[in-house]
Amino acid sequence: MLKQLLGVIDAAANHEDLQELLLHRPVAALPFAGRYRLIDFALSSMVNSGIGSVAVFPRGSYRSLMDHLGSGKNWDLNRKRDGLFFFPPMEVKDNDFRGTGCFAHFAENLDFFYRSTQEYTLVSNSYTVINDDLRTMLDTHQKYGCDITEVYKNGKALNIYLLKTSLLIDLIENREDTGYRSLDDVIDDFSSPYTSCRFEYKGYAEQVDSIKSYYKISMDLLNPTVWHTLFKKEQPVFTKVKDEPPSHYYKGSSVKRALLANGCKVRGEVENSIISRGVSIGQEAIIRNSIIMQKSQIGENCILESVILDKDVKVEPGTILIGSPQNPIVIGKGSVVQPTAAKASSLLAL
Repeated sequence: MLKQLLGVIDAAANHEDLQELLLHRPVAALPFAGRYRLIDFALSSMVNSGIGSVAVFPRGSYRSLMDHLGSGKNWDLNRKRDGLFFFPPMEVKDNDFRGTGCFAHFAENLDFFYRSTQEYTLVSNSYTVINDDLRTMLDTHQKYGCDITEVYKNGKALNIYLLKTSLLIDLIENREDTGYRSLDDVIDDFSSPYTSCRFEYKGYAEQVDSIKSYYKISMDLLNPTVWHTLFKKEQPVFTKVKDEPPSHYYKGSSVKRALLANGCKVRGEVENSIISRGVSIGQEAIIRNSIIMQKSQIGENCILESVILDKDVKVEPGTILIGSPQNPIVIGKGSVVQPTAAKASSLLAL
């Protein structure tokens, strides 16, 4: 049944409240949960539901996203027929990128939709952390004769849509006449001629659209109930595979209530934190309530609390960084943090 579905991921979102983490990447490529990127959740949900043709529509700074997705092999989408497609924009104006599913962006690749044989199209954003079952959604859509079905969680719209491919093509082609720039516009227009339905999703679903939400949702994963609700054995979340050795916990180290990816070297103390691949933590260092991204190096006798370190950050020995859950300290990719600068940052956070 799900061979009727075409997958489309809108990876063009650019949340202002996330800019500190989006200087070198789109939100779709934002590292999450130690070894994943945000796009992995929408993409894995589609693949686990039997969708074999997925198109990704990014915007700017998409090199890291291309590197992550590659040929689609890790999602079984490197196929001769259908598979993974990547469509960067060419001449789309900035003000056309409003809402989920930019019709002007889709119009540049209209031939892709014409060639698709799937009767229905699922359009998803790239920043919703969800591991859903699309079969029930399609059943509901067909049962009630809906034109467009949108996914909701606890009454909140998740900007994930299901509609016939022919209707999507019609909306793209007639965007100048209707004034609709995206699927959000269609749903928000109460005078729209289309029948819209709500699909209330029962599982775990959260949207990352700010530093605060990114930090909170990441910390929620340390709750085993939340983790097992999102990461299901029968419906895994796929990501780019990297061959690295297991993490090494040296004598005297301590790790409590934390997620650690492979390739880490831990000599200090880690508590209630998420540590990505290849991170080095020095002796007597203390990491609490923090998110440490790939290949960051934390020196000896450092104290980090409520901190988000982007990739490849080097924290010099003796540095103290103390933020708060409401206002975590964010250190940009590739930064070198000296003890004197760190004390000023800690005071500002307080």
